[in-house]
Amino acid sequence: MAEPRWLDEREARAWRGFYTMHRRLDGAINRQLTRDAGLSAADYEILVPLSEAPGQRLRARDLGRLVNWEKSRLSHHVGRMERRGLVTRQGCPTDARGAFIQLTDSGRRAMETAAPGHVETVRGCFIDLLSGDELETLASIADRVIQRIDEGAPQDATDTDCGGKSTQRLR
Repeated sequence: MAEPRWLDEREARAWRGFYTMHRRLDGAINRQLTRDAGLSAADYEILVPLSEAPGQRLRARDLGRLVNWEKSRLSHHVGRMERRGLVTRQGCPTDARGAFIQLTDSGRRAMETAAPGHVETVRGCFIDLLSGDELETLASIADRVIQRIDEGAPQDATDTDCGGKSTQRLR
């Protein structure tokens, strides 16, 4: 097995900076959503596509694809949201194994309560710190990384990297 291509100083700085930034942004967003509306970032991640969908409902499998969640994670989280009255789960008349996830009035109100603070947090901690050129560059980088992952995403992230080569660890 070939020696891994370890990250050099510049690469490690970029990776660790991105990773730390992502985690801290996620924390700031979670705190804001909890404070303003009693929601988690995961709740909000589910509520947004439901609020934008026709009839404010989606097939569970389609919602899972939109948020990039495993079936079991989605099912468990939707169950918790359902118990809190944010969504309902309805059987699919054409597929007994399928279900629709429907945004409730309570879920819509929670999202509407959270949205102004959410956008202010995103702006204050991220968007407003970047120039127009930096935003364009970041969007381009994000598109490229997402495309690479989507094209070569491994079934088990411990088995292969995005290029399909076997890996043992990441430093």
